[in-house]
Amino acid sequence: MDTGLYDELSSSIGSSGLVSMVISLFCVAISWWALQNLKLDLVIRYPKSPQARLLHLLLAIVLGHFVAGFLLDYLGWSGQIRNMF
Repeated sequence: MDTGLYDELSSSIGSSGLVSMVISLFCVAISWWALQNLKLDLVIRYPKSPQARLLHLLLAIVLGHFVAGFLLDYLGWSGQIRNMF
């Protein structure tokens, strides 16, 4: 394999991974911010306990993961549209 092609492919994969990580972390942070208005005291006995805070964090991670997955899929699909024509 040509070393120039290998280097180009390697940097493309690396930058794609970096973009995915940044988008995922951004979506988790936005989810954490959005979940701040969620009244956990209606569902959880002690909303200020470490378990409640961990649940809040896990909910933010799950929601952020789904949103990031959607955004990354949408980004990939929009990049493939140019191949149609």
